[in-house]
Amino acid sequence: MILVYDVGEKRVNKILKKCRQYLTWVQNSVFEGEITEGNLKKLKMELNRMIKPNEDSIIIYTFQNTKYSNRQVMGINKNYLDIIV
Repeated sequence: MILVYDVGEKRVNKILKKCRQYLTWVQNSVFEGEITEGNLKKLKMELNRMIKPNEDSIIIYTFQNTKYSNRQVMGINKNYLDIIV
């Protein structure tokens, strides 16, 4: 899965720390990795309590399988992973 966020400055560090508990940081405001359905549900509930829905945005991309996923990096690869989803 891929998670991207755009949140208020006061909440950035809290969101960053929470996402690092479940996923791998790859760029500013971007995480990726494999996650179980249960942990995804838990992460979403925890993030929902932390954000201000009228100010913040979190987008989560999930994939049914890795067969059709491809990861390409141009420039610096900030946090290398062999497999992302």
